[in-house]
Amino acid sequence: MLKIHFSGEDVLRTRVAPAADPVWELVLSLHVLQGRTRDPLTANWRRSVARDLRQDSASEQLRLLFALNPPRGYFPDFLTPYASVDGFEAGLDALRRTPAELLHRDLSMLATENQLPSSAAALARGEAAALAHLAESMEQYRSLAISPYWGRIQAAVAADRTRRARALLDGGVEGLLNSLRPAMRWESGVLEVRSYPHSRELHLDGRGLLLVPSFFCAATPVALLDPALPPVLVYPVDRLGGLVPADAGAASASGAARDSLAALLGRTRAAVLQASDEGCTTGEVARRLNISPAAASQHATVLRNAGLLVSHRERNSVLHTLTPLGRAMLDA
Repeated sequence: MLKIHFSGEDVLRTRVAPAADPVWELVLSLHVLQGRTRDPLTANWRRSVARDLRQDSASEQLRLLFALNPPRGYFPDFLTPYASVDGFEAGLDALRRTPAELLHRDLSMLATENQLPSSAAALARGEAAALAHLAESMEQYRSLAISPYWGRIQAAVAADRTRRARALLDGGVEGLLNSLRPAMRWESGVLEVRSYPHSRELHLDGRGLLLVPSFFCAATPVALLDPALPPVLVYPVDRLGGLVPADAGAASASGAARDSLAALLGRTRAAVLQASDEGCTTGEVARRLNISPAAASQHATVLRNAGLLVSHRERNSVLHTLTPLGRAMLDA
């Protein structure tokens, strides 16, 4: 179990990352790709990426990147710098500037349980060329495995942020932390991650905590091992039906949802869609549109079946938020 200890100042400084973190998603996707999970929501993505890697001439150049990210257990903290909260390029810039002593420490720890390629030695010495090669490998992998699916990844994270924002408005930071159940439990100034692979205590010491919602995070939230680094906790989000490339997503939506979309004609469902733009519960939809809760639920069900909404139960209410297709229809 991981226990994260908060002071009053830590509670005030706790926040949710502003968007999907491209470096964390990249790194965690490598674990999913190499793992043995049978999650149907990533199965097609795994098959497609594995096939493309076999056909891509750059696959051998990614050998070190894969070695640094085993499917289970420890992976180096330096791969996911805090600066990536500001975007992919900011994260890679920070990676290229990683001090040699941190590289040596992290890679020595990784090598205790994993066999690393010979190229890892130059990286452990902090050679600029080795760091540049690693950054280039991450860019190559991203273009193949992450960029074509980025819209879905962003949508899943945005939907989760809407849930957390609602929890924050209703209950303050403690409401936000309580909303992380069942994977985590907030009680008496301590956030407990029960499924964490080993016992550990993290004291925030006034630094606050950055919560990073992640598509590729598995069932167990992830924290950096080094307690001196800015505290980060990455947690899984609802994957909203899985991954398809952006171009395939449009074709899939228009084909598979054609019959459902035909049922959307009418002002009431358009109003339900509009009400869900920033997140809305079934009861709030009913009150806003002056319809019964049963009618609001029925309209939301049709919209959800058409792929325009995603719904999450929060205690005694159901929160509805837009999917990428729903937002596109609303914008149109």
